[in-house]
Amino acid sequence: MSDTRSSPPVTTPRRPADDGPGATGPSWPLPQGTYWGASTDPHGVGAGDLTAPQPAVGRGVAPGEQQEPDPGPRKRDPFLDNVKFLLIALVPLGHALVPTLTADSSRSLYIFIYTFHMPLFVLISGYLSRNFWAHNSTAKVNKLVDTLLIPYVVVEVGYAALRWALGHKWSLSIDDPAWLNWYLVALLFWRLSTPVWKRMKHPVPVAIAIYLFAGFSEINGDFSLDRFFGLMPFFVIGLVLQPEHFELLNRLWIKIAGVFVILAAAAVAIYVAATRTPVAPFYFKGSYDKLGLEWYEGLGLRTGLLVCALALCVAVLALVPRKETWYTDLGTRTLYCYLLHGIPVMIAKEMGWLKFPWLFGPLGVLAISSACFALAIILCLPQTRAIFKWVLEPRLTWLYRRPARS
Repeated sequence: MSDTRSSPPVTTPRRPADDGPGATGPSWPLPQGTYWGASTDPHGVGAGDLTAPQPAVGRGVAPGEQQEPDPGPRKRDPFLDNVKFLLIALVPLGHALVPTLTADSSRSLYIFIYTFHMPLFVLISGYLSRNFWAHNSTAKVNKLVDTLLIPYVVVEVGYAALRWALGHKWSLSIDDPAWLNWYLVALLFWRLSTPVWKRMKHPVPVAIAIYLFAGFSEINGDFSLDRFFGLMPFFVIGLVLQPEHFELLNRLWIKIAGVFVILAAAAVAIYVAATRTPVAPFYFKGSYDKLGLEWYEGLGLRTGLLVCALALCVAVLALVPRKETWYTDLGTRTLYCYLLHGIPVMIAKEMGWLKFPWLFGPLGVLAISSACFALAIILCLPQTRAIFKWVLEPRLTWLYRRPARS
């Protein structure tokens, strides 16, 4: 994902298990047997990470490129890996809570999660995409195919087969992402648009303006365009962030303020759930008309959601541990949790396992949360990656032409 020069200050030596082609993500083929490892920055989406990869450092070079001196063992700051695992653990939880949303406790947690978890994921993806097009463009095109397009097709077919096996009619639509697959397409478009944002003097205000005015249009979900526009400001904000911005959050008073922000957000979520407010606005998509809002109400709602989401993102980033923890390594394989968690969740929904009466209450929320947290741990294990690597991270050396030698 990002190289060492674009990552936050590093403190922890890179774990041996993260080395090697695709150790923490897919490998992108280069000519003559050289490869850019999936985890081109210690924190990439490749390597099984759900955020955008950056150029490799000292890993493999295309013909004609100048080989940089080997800087020695690469290091990675565990901070972003900690953030990514905690965020990915919320993804299966949010999906598993859907059958119990008639209960205020489930609805409150659901609204709280959806206010910030995908916005923060998109922001981190933007941050790790800052230098995506700064180096070898051929390798970057390979990455776009290997880490986004191939998994997208595999998941589309896989979930169509799963729905069919569960008794539904066979349905496969490549232009209409299935369920959780929207993120891969939106991330592809965000990363393709990165050079445009990098050229702008004031990208963030422009992105916010597009985000607000997109609500006037009936943008459907084809190729995730609704989410592309709905979450655009977070990706662009990530693009303009620098490592020192993350360091600013590592202050005691900001951490204390972050606790109060999270508590206030939880209280608001409880209130919103109790008033039976629709959850649709928290998906960051849908036109003002579809949400049943006047244009000025829609502008106000989107502005408020943007402010609340950013406040929660800052609070979470301030409170996440900076040092290596027991789950730091799990944060290097978030892509597997994201793409695979839908299988057990979909089966549980179809079998009615998430509709037991005792799940509709605080005890049920606790049980679902615990099960989803355990599921996230399992799906981020290296053993899980070893089992599914052949299908989710195939090496497609045969697919690409070798660039002409300089």
